[in-house]
Amino acid sequence: MAISPGSTLVDYLVPSRTSRSLNLLRDALLVVGFSVLIALCARLQVDLPFTPVPITLQTLAVMLAGAALGSRRGALAMLLYLAEGASGLPVFAKGGGLIYLAGPTAGYLWSYPIAAFVVGLLCEWGLDRSFLTSVLAMLPGSLLIYAVGVPWLAVTIHHNLYQAFLAGMVPFVLGDLIKLVIAAALLPTAWAVIRAVKPSNDTL
Repeated sequence: MAISPGSTLVDYLVPSRTSRSLNLLRDALLVVGFSVLIALCARLQVDLPFTPVPITLQTLAVMLAGAALGSRRGALAMLLYLAEGASGLPVFAKGGGLIYLAGPTAGYLWSYPIAAFVVGLLCEWGLDRSFLTSVLAMLPGSLLIYAVGVPWLAVTIHHNLYQAFLAGMVPFVLGDLIKLVIAAALLPTAWAVIRAVKPSNDTL
């Protein structure tokens, strides 16, 4: 069975059923699962003394959610994550509550659904099938996170944009590049495993 255009890795690993209710249940479980994944990644943090932005694995989870789930489910997983945090659940790096969606790091949080959607859309076009094209799919998502997060950091801590750039982007570029490479390598590796297990799917 060849995978249809616009499908993602998850669509192939967990195929859709004829029952609409089963498909909705599948999608709901996937969305919830990835919201839990990013919550776990948020708790793995390293605080830096010169910036309110901690080092976490959240951006890796955002890239993987978009790539594996696709644009809509990836964005929904991130929106659910934000809703969980807004409700008070301690899913953000520093805890939970509405205050974190208006604080210095809120721009990064609000960018996650957008980044996941863009990465998912590019992967739906088939860019997740090789390492180099996966990098091209992940890179816009990473840049979008900075594009939203850094200006908001400038507004909330009363720095100019250059100071926010130094505090909210420069210290994280190397780590985010490493996470991007990891995410870009995982997807084509998963597809390679599928090709080996099901070699008849020549169109993967």
